[in-house]
Parts: sequence; structure tokens; C-alpha cells
Amino acid sequence: MPIIQSAKKRVRVANKATVRNRKTKRSVKGAVKALQASLSSDKKKANDLLAKAQSEIDTAVKKGVMHKNKAARKKAQLAKASKAAGVKPAKADTKKAPAKTTAKPATKKPVTKKPAAKKTPAKKPTVKK
Repeated sequence: MPIIQSAKKRVRVANKATVRNRKTKRSVKGAVKALQASLSSDKKKANDLLAKAQSEIDTAVKKGVMHKNKAARKKAQLAKASKAAGVKPAKADTKKAPAKTTAKPATKKPVTKKPAAKKTPAKKPTVKK
């Protein structure tokens, strides 16, 4: 056991961080396991679960629990596994872009600002000699 006050506090802080990190790691593992289970049984949910797993991995990177290169590798492995299972990736832009029109936007009247009330100039303090 630490004797010095600052060392005692570091133990408390480290314990809190450990709990937070375990929770993040557990959520990543759960999302990955759910995706792997759906790849073998229910492929309709696989797209949503793939997105969820990748999101959890990104969250872990943001919190500093996982290194960014490891996260990139994991995400690539998950995408490769889902593709091998025959799951079609969801397209990012499913909405069609609206057709561009050449009509000019409605013109607005310029806003006229009222002149601000003039302030009296501040008096300079007198210089002592």
C-alpha cells in the first residue's frame, strides 16, 4: 500500500480508469461477437451489426483504449469476414441527390442597421508631475 498522499490518489484514479477501460473493451468484444454470430445465422442484421462494431472500435480508439492501427486492422478483418459470408455492404449514399436547378434564389432586402447611439469619449486621467 502506498503511504504518500499523491500515490494513494494515483491508485484511486488508476482504478477508476481501469473500470472505464474494461467497460469499453467489453462493449467492443460484445459487438464483434454479435457480428460474428449473425454472419453464420442471420445475414440481414449483419450490416447493422458491422456498423455498430466499427463504431464501438472507433469509440475505443477515441478513448485511448485501443491503438489506431489495431483498430484499422480489426475493422478490415470484420469487413473482410462479412464480405466472405456474402453480406452486401450498405451503400453510404442511398438517397439520390436532387437535380440542380438554374433558378435564382429569392433575393432578400438588405437589412438597414440603425446607427448606434454615440458614446461620450472617456476622459483621460490627469498626469501627475
